[in-house]
Amino acid sequence: MGNIYNSSKNVIQNLIKENKSNSSFFPLLLFLSTIPLSFAINNIALGIFLLVAFITFNKETFKLKKELLFPILLYFLMAISYFWSIDSIETLGALSKELSLLLVPLGFLIFQTNTSEQKKKIIEYYSYVIVVFVSYYLVRALIRYIIFGDARMFFYHGENDKDYGLVPKLLNAIHMSVFVAIAFFNFFSKEIKSKADTFFTILLLGFILLLSSKNIIIVVLLLCLIHLFFFSKTAQKLRLRNLIVFGLLIAILFSIGRIKDRFKVEFQTNTNKSLSANVVEGIPQGVHYVSINEAWTNPTFTPNDYFNGTAFRVYQARIFIELFKENRVFFTGFGLNASYPKIKEKAIKYNLYMGAENDLDSGYQSKNFHNQYIQNFADLGVFGFIVLLMMLFINIKNAIKSKDFVHFAFAVLMISLFLTESFLWRQRGVVFFTIMYCLFNSGIVINNSKAQ
Repeated sequence: MGNIYNSSKNVIQNLIKENKSNSSFFPLLLFLSTIPLSFAINNIALGIFLLVAFITFNKETFKLKKELLFPILLYFLMAISYFWSIDSIETLGALSKELSLLLVPLGFLIFQTNTSEQKKKIIEYYSYVIVVFVSYYLVRALIRYIIFGDARMFFYHGENDKDYGLVPKLLNAIHMSVFVAIAFFNFFSKEIKSKADTFFTILLLGFILLLSSKNIIIVVLLLCLIHLFFFSKTAQKLRLRNLIVFGLLIAILFSIGRIKDRFKVEFQTNTNKSLSANVVEGIPQGVHYVSINEAWTNPTFTPNDYFNGTAFRVYQARIFIELFKENRVFFTGFGLNASYPKIKEKAIKYNLYMGAENDLDSGYQSKNFHNQYIQNFADLGVFGFIVLLMMLFINIKNAIKSKDFVHFAFAVLMISLFLTESFLWRQRGVVFFTIMYCLFNSGIVINNSKAQ
């Protein structure tokens, strides 16, 4: 505990010192660190970030960076989609939620003083803030467990913000897993760890496991293996051997007959097990769980049919293809956030569960595509899809080029997460992605590896 106290004391002292030498440091850190808090607090932090940016603006140092233009371009597509949107009111309302795509890159374009070392410190201090959040939610869960005697207080999120769950539903366990994962990899990837770093690494990994997002857990564990094989100090000396061993492990994993049979069974079997979270909570007993195969092929369903997370995403991909065959929106999409009426039409056509009478559950017809790639294509057309791919390509390319494992982990997490979540269509998601994307891809990229 003494080491942790001394580490925390040094963090505060260094934070004060860093802010004196870089005017953008504290506003950016504040903005990033308030993402898990209420939207109002995070919006205030965004205002402070932009205010300091404009106050300290120096046109002589201003320089356009093409990497930062892509989020702005994506927001431009969202804005002009209003003119052809099939639900212009919904599109107009969603534009304010997506403003980070426009404002955050502008702030980074104005701030030209962040060095690679300062960027690295921002991630470091952000990681300490996440440790504070994790500690709070663990203590909160323990107190609620003592009061209610329900072990569900330690896992995932509840059906509503006042119900059981490790974090409130509004914060979302999957999103919180991503926030925590970046902090985890900051501590995990250090070549020389203090006792505090080791403790925080274990604490954050344990918290990710408790949040129970299977997709994030699998990707985190895979990234840990990639770090050990390719990024660690030992891996630098044994690169060829590690490449061979890693390739053999993957080949063995996907060549074992039982494993292939298990995937086949999972595809055809009705089960409540899933790599993704269920999209409808509070499922009653005696319902029929839709298999992945049924989600793709069934001509109709019944209100007694329930989808696990994976099956529902397969169904959403199916209706996306159908919608694009039935509507001429390849180049334009339906408009930002305007695909909901079409999703509802399909839900009625296929006789899906439409929600409970008490309105506590809104049913499947109100859910978005739960896939960022499909969501961009459906709402913004092919150009919105291409811009998203360009950002992800730039992100992963710069991560590999910089040899910064935290950046690499962020890039892989986003590529994976976008397969199961419409992350950018949620305010916390778009704020987090835009800040991290701009931080890692603007100016001099962070480089945690030793100087060659």
